[in-house]
Amino acid sequence: MQYAPLGKTGLRVSRLGFGAMRLPMTGDGDQATVDTDVAIAMIHRAFAAGVNYIDTAVGYCNGDSQRVVGEAVRTWGRPIVVSTKNPCFTRDESEWWRTLEQSLERLGLPRIDVYHHHAVNGVSFDEFVLPHMAAWMRKAKDQGLIKHIACSFHDTNDVLRRIVDSGYPEVITVQYNLLDRRLEDGIAYAHERGIGVVVMGPVGGGRLGVADSAALLSAAPSAARRVPELALRFVLSNPAVDVALSGMSAMAHVEENVCVASDARLLTPEEQQAICGQLERLRKMSELYCTGCGYCLPCPKGVAIPKIFERYNLGRVWGLWGPARQAYRNLGTLAWDPGSRADACSDCGLCESKCPQKIPIRRQLKEAHEALLDSKNT
Repeated sequence: MQYAPLGKTGLRVSRLGFGAMRLPMTGDGDQATVDTDVAIAMIHRAFAAGVNYIDTAVGYCNGDSQRVVGEAVRTWGRPIVVSTKNPCFTRDESEWWRTLEQSLERLGLPRIDVYHHHAVNGVSFDEFVLPHMAAWMRKAKDQGLIKHIACSFHDTNDVLRRIVDSGYPEVITVQYNLLDRRLEDGIAYAHERGIGVVVMGPVGGGRLGVADSAALLSAAPSAARRVPELALRFVLSNPAVDVALSGMSAMAHVEENVCVASDARLLTPEEQQAICGQLERLRKMSELYCTGCGYCLPCPKGVAIPKIFERYNLGRVWGLWGPARQAYRNLGTLAWDPGSRADACSDCGLCESKCPQKIPIRRQLKEAHEALLDSKNT
């Protein structure tokens, strides 16, 4: 297993971290709970291979993740760095403390090693963290309930730099992977200033975990046999990344990831250049179809045209048909992903009159609908 210092925290952590967001579940729907025996066996296998950083949160796995992580850590018997998160953005101090106390109770631990403000952006940092919650976090640290202050982050490079420059967090957890390199500059900036950098979603939130895209593998054929391996190796090859958190839901994921993270060979500069070049070519190819400008909207029937084409491109350009089809099936069924699928199109043509690229939207919507519902399309 490879290890790195976690910024200036004094912690030495495995470069592969166990993300406890997708633990195996038993039961149905909101009543499902973590399959404790299977999950702990997976976590202990990762620990045995040298993983010493595990990350959870209040809401993961229907709120059951912290309980299982705590049991796995307590029964392991050797030191493990435990990270969790407080989702409260509030001026109510009692609510924030109550959430911390509940996490400590669920984990069954006397303290939390890395404690995050969960999903910080520029607005929440300015309006809640600095004026209010930073003082509570520091008080918890003074009381020995937490060891290191962190933020999980979802915003721009400029905001990330500003948070780093505030001198407040010791660790930052950010999204970064082959498909999403937007925060690459901010990650380097944080690392240069001694902030521990933890990456979430190194396999694209699971999208790259089910991919075997020849288009990606062809860029560096000797670097990896499968896209998930390439994706993890790509993140670990970034010297500014201390830990890559992988959300593992099966023992096979653990075995593959620990094998990659135990291999000290990084991608060469030539391999990284080839991969980035191929990614750029694929990105430009996807823009030949639809740039997502949104000029075609609103649709009288609520058809989510840019979202549909984004999912279609995920399959036809990137080769990620499994995630593309699942995302298409979910369209309109989730509160955060509104809109109608392509079969709601009334063929009015209003969208085509507004498209600056003159895309034959109606025809391509029909093609997208057929392809994204075709289970044979791989």
